[in-house]
Amino acid sequence: MGTLMDRSPPVHARVVESRGCGQSPARHAAVLLMSHEDDSMDIADFYALQTGPAPLGSGAPAKLTVHDLGNLRVPSGNVGACDPFVSLEYPLVVQVPPGDFPVRVTVADVSEEQDGSHLREAYLSLVLSEADSVTVEAVPGPDGPPPPGHYFTVGVDAGTVAFVDAKAVKRCMPDATTWYEGVFDSDEADSWFSRMDADGPHPAGTANIVMPLASNGENIVLSHSGWGDGFYWLLQTKDAEGNLTGIHVDLAVVGKFDEEPNDDKEAPTDAVSTVEKSKKSWLANLLRR
Repeated sequence: MGTLMDRSPPVHARVVESRGCGQSPARHAAVLLMSHEDDSMDIADFYALQTGPAPLGSGAPAKLTVHDLGNLRVPSGNVGACDPFVSLEYPLVVQVPPGDFPVRVTVADVSEEQDGSHLREAYLSLVLSEADSVTVEAVPGPDGPPPPGHYFTVGVDAGTVAFVDAKAVKRCMPDATTWYEGVFDSDEADSWFSRMDADGPHPAGTANIVMPLASNGENIVLSHSGWGDGFYWLLQTKDAEGNLTGIHVDLAVVGKFDEEPNDDKEAPTDAVSTVEKSKKSWLANLLRR
């Protein structure tokens, strides 16, 4: 459990609370909007699914590798992105065509020697098409894209991010009060913590797991979240024809970021409303003890 929580979160942008993205209006995990120093992102500064050199936020070099984590089943077309140990019931939801899609993790070697001794996950990606991506942008919410220069983010409180079919969670998971001891940390080889700690079949720190009550292979794909806890942009890429090629959690390991909060970029008040954070789940409270 300590390995999921011992990494310091990055601080590189202004955070603004907003309405939930794809959440029930009555019950939702708080979703944040994070501002970027520019109104748009440059695909040249986006390194998901790439191999070879890339710059860290500090400017130091890193080397990227990409690892296949198997397919994610998305029969409903509602992809949920979340920290599965905190907000599995209330993920951010993005609409995609129903189907089964590869999930890949882009890993950065951040060691000074570039010898593989210090690895951090840089992106978790759901691959919708193998076509070349030419643009990267914020995923839209239920009412359309966020204000210019702002991005919906995945809140991470247990050092993990995941993709899952959001509608499958309710029918494929047991009662939530049993999740911690019965599913996440049961001391059995098939517990989610054990599966993530294992050296195979996927890299340590990742897992592709069929949910306990799944009747048709409904699964969740998990990965450690780079430097640890924080708020991470949820992005989408498109090809030259404007078709979606992928959904990505940018874990703020490589690329350019604001080093200090940007107080000059307030979200328009008519587009972003401040909401009170929903009450933390029992597991979130447990993990923050």
